[in-house]
Amino acid sequence: MKQVIAALRLAQKDFFKLRRKHAAPEWALWVMTGLVALAWGGGLTLVAVVFSGRWLTAGQILQIAQPMLITALIIGVTFHVVYTVIERTASDRFLAWVNGEPGLLVNLFYTVTSILCVVFGLGLAFLMQGFVPGLDRVDWAPQRSWISVSIFAGWASVVWGLWAWQQWREEQLKRQAQEAQLRLLQAQIEPHFLFNTLANVQSLMDHDPPKAKQMLASFTDYLRASLGTLRQDQGKVADELDLAQSYLRLLQGRMEERLRFEIDADAAARAQPLPPLLLQPLVENAVVHGLEPSIDGGTVRISARVQGRRLVLEVQDDGRGLDAPPRPGARRGHGLALGNIRERLQARYGPDATLDVQAAHPGTLARISLPLSTETS
Repeated sequence: MKQVIAALRLAQKDFFKLRRKHAAPEWALWVMTGLVALAWGGGLTLVAVVFSGRWLTAGQILQIAQPMLITALIIGVTFHVVYTVIERTASDRFLAWVNGEPGLLVNLFYTVTSILCVVFGLGLAFLMQGFVPGLDRVDWAPQRSWISVSIFAGWASVVWGLWAWQQWREEQLKRQAQEAQLRLLQAQIEPHFLFNTLANVQSLMDHDPPKAKQMLASFTDYLRASLGTLRQDQGKVADELDLAQSYLRLLQGRMEERLRFEIDADAAARAQPLPPLLLQPLVENAVVHGLEPSIDGGTVRISARVQGRRLVLEVQDDGRGLDAPPRPGARRGHGLALGNIRERLQARYGPDATLDVQAAHPGTLARISLPLSTETS
């Protein structure tokens, strides 16, 4: 029962979104369509009863309600089918546009499609029932009919636009809060990392000045890449790979031959837009929790590739792995960083983006999968 309720909550949250892939299962979206349609049918029945001007028996109310509810369900099914077809056939750019800021054109799109779905649904209801409740009292004079339709369309457009703008604004504020929190966390460089690096440089100055110079240069490169990333609202995969490379080169100065890394990414993947600091926490987890605790160290492999209509980023290490027992006194990790990444992916891409972490035997594999962006230049 809890799973059913959770699925319906996901459907309710995602019901008014046009997405190629919904977080809720298909049956939950159909149930939500039926509930919304029945709510409209019940509301129209209540209006008809109230404005009938007389006291009605239960049988008379049922006689009014039955065609109302059937008509509402037919219209609801029409909406569901039409919007499903749009989700399956429209381009990613179009879906991003209709789910973006609800401006005039987006508002007009939903208004026109809604009116067409209602008209088509009423036609189907007429064919199935032989009549449409309430329309026998409508004055079908062309002038009056078009005025009524125009007023209804304008009213529906304004109401939907205000509601959609509020929902969009809430999502934007949530996303901005998450990004600000991440930037604050990233700006506060962990003291032990900073101090250990500077202490290593200082100790190397006496007996190995060239290595100390190289390590200091790597540290400077890392800080420059990190601060540059913090100033961006939207970077590219190439920026994230450069930051990861600077970080790993810096750690190589401390771990020496115990740390090796490989970065494999083609030009198409490097050019893809990517929110900042999605990849860096996965690289840190691979080193801190996978390789550093191991006596022999290991290798971090980072890859970025385009697979069909998706961008896939992977960070794999051959270290201790997910099943390794925790070390006494070791700082805990994985959970906070991974939870933050999943929240950011959900806020920006919805259910179209995923983060999976699994055992690699040996080591651990973290994979981010995103819809391919159409904004590459």
